[in-house]
Amino acid sequence: MGLEIVVVPCLRDNYAYLLRDVAGRRVAVVDAPEPKPIEEALAARGWTLDMILITHHHADHIDGVDALRETYGATVVGAAADRRRLPALDIAVEDGDTVAVGASMGEVIDVPGHTVGHVAYYFAGAGALFSADSLMIMGCGRLFEGTADQMWRSLSRMAALPGETRVYSGHEYAQANTRFALSIDGDNPALAARAAEIEAARANGSPTVPARLDLELATNPFLRARDPALKARLGLPNSPDAQVFAEIRKRKDAY
Repeated sequence: MGLEIVVVPCLRDNYAYLLRDVAGRRVAVVDAPEPKPIEEALAARGWTLDMILITHHHADHIDGVDALRETYGATVVGAAADRRRLPALDIAVEDGDTVAVGASMGEVIDVPGHTVGHVAYYFAGAGALFSADSLMIMGCGRLFEGTADQMWRSLSRMAALPGETRVYSGHEYAQANTRFALSIDGDNPALAARAAEIEAARANGSPTVPARLDLELATNPFLRARDPALKARLGLPNSPDAQVFAEIRKRKDAY
């Protein structure tokens, strides 16, 4: 019983995720960068598609939605606040709403920053967070629309989830993110060990998703803006956490 999750690489470095409720045998996909890899993953398992969960409006997360809806008749779910920029929604959701994939229930979390209408989906029973381009493995998304304060609040909400939560983000950016992390936090032994693990995974062609949240809290600099040691390394020992986060984001953008 539970939620079976399949990582589906798409485009150059995107991920989509198939979610199959083992009890009810219902299947959803989180984001749809392109239809073909998702259709192939479904066919390989003899599954059909019941629901499409959209995180945000960027083309590399929604371009496959209409084709998949036409093929499978899937229900499309996305943020009510951003519905004018999304494919036509069958279900418009807001922060705190729930979505059901069979018997598996997911909570909608409003996570503005990367875009102002970004949402994440948290399936507590499966210990899985689908954060797309908000919280990313060893990083966070660029601030295309939102502010640093908004993104820091979004990251802080996700950081408060149980440490064993597995984070499924929208892209394979872990190597580049880790190189930046080492440039500002190179004395962190947990980060050094993590960097070696990520390099080994990518050398083997393995994805770096999912990653445990407690590991991200120990190594992802964007989640560690409140850490006194990192604040000191950045020359901001007495600065508010949100200001430190903004400085880290600024440095990453210039890296």
